[in-house]
Amino acid sequence: MAVIHHTTLRPSKTELLADWLPTRPWYRGGPAPELEKSGGFRLDDPEGEVGIEFMVVTDTTSPERTAYLTPLTYRGAPLEGAGHALVGTLEHGVLGKRWVYDGCHDPVLVAESLALIAGRAQAVAQSVSDTPDHEVTRSCTGAPLALAGFAPEPADDRDGTRLPAPHGTVLHVHRVLDPVAENPPLPSPGAVGHVATGWAGPDGDRLRAVLMTLRAA
Repeated sequence: MAVIHHTTLRPSKTELLADWLPTRPWYRGGPAPELEKSGGFRLDDPEGEVGIEFMVVTDTTSPERTAYLTPLTYRGAPLEGAGHALVGTLEHGVLGKRWVYDGCHDPVLVAESLALIAGRAQAVAQSVSDTPDHEVTRSCTGAPLALAGFAPEPADDRDGTRLPAPHGTVLHVHRVLDPVAENPPLPSPGAVGHVATGWAGPDGDRLRAVLMTLRAA
């Protein structure tokens, strides 16, 4: 499992996202969100080159406190052909300059997300090295997802991000998170796969939601 470096980041991840979020069609807030990091988890890149993080950030500018899912990848060099998906760059105190991408456009994150749904990848703790995150739940009731030659082609709209996936399926990434009472959260009827987890609420409670849903196209 990946080693998590506890070090300085300039700018911070939330500072990068505060500039980027208002440019997204699924963003619900004003021009200057005030973000706090509320939770999330990581996945391991089998090649050990790309950092993969699913971060939940909460916009606190209104009493409703809107939570957003921001899948991110961190690379040591630009991802060819993905300039439109660049969230920004930051200086990492150990690793140096990192290029931060909207992970829905990064083939490494998308492949590992589908592997997580299929049960072939393990979610790991966001801030602790070598630690599985057992709060993350997943399901897959369809055929095994063959990923050879798969390239992501995401589309954003007000409801989130959708990516055509193998075997005639579509992966819906829920960008604006809607907490539910179930623990663990359950996918909506008709889903053939999903990923869900929890994050910190304003009063120390745990809020929970489905983060990604796999459906037949």
